[in-house]
Amino acid sequence: MTSFFLNGKPVTVDDDPSTPLLWVIRDSLGLTGTKFGCGMALCGACTVHLEGAAIRSCVAPLARVSGKHVTTIEGLSADSSHPLQRAWIEVDVPQCGYCQSGQIMSAAVLLKENPKPTDKDIDEAMSGNICRCGTYSRIRRAIHRASELAAEKRPS
Repeated sequence: MTSFFLNGKPVTVDDDPSTPLLWVIRDSLGLTGTKFGCGMALCGACTVHLEGAAIRSCVAPLARVSGKHVTTIEGLSADSSHPLQRAWIEVDVPQCGYCQSGQIMSAAVLLKENPKPTDKDIDEAMSGNICRCGTYSRIRRAIHRASELAAEKRPS
């Protein structure tokens, strides 16, 4: 049995500790927002947060998260009110949409560490996330917009 916190709630699963976290999240816990892309930590579609850091869940064994906090795309907000989710919708980022949860999860760590990133900061931080549809310019615009939306919510 492995216990950890998923999106702020305690969970316990009876999966093999070597099982990739991605499959535990999707198959055992039923949260399908995190996507399988390459299975080799190269595309970023499976990005989740572990203790606030972006990780590739396709290669992270379940044992790595024991007792820790994991956040998936479903954990950013229950109603798409997170600034990144709002910006993604406003800018109309997705084309096929498959990579977008991983894109948003990587962008969330970027904005937490750098609330007002430059284009260069965004390009560097997002370089590990692949979008086969090529929506990179819209992703960059949405990250800038999310930065603005988050700034509006911060106390002056």
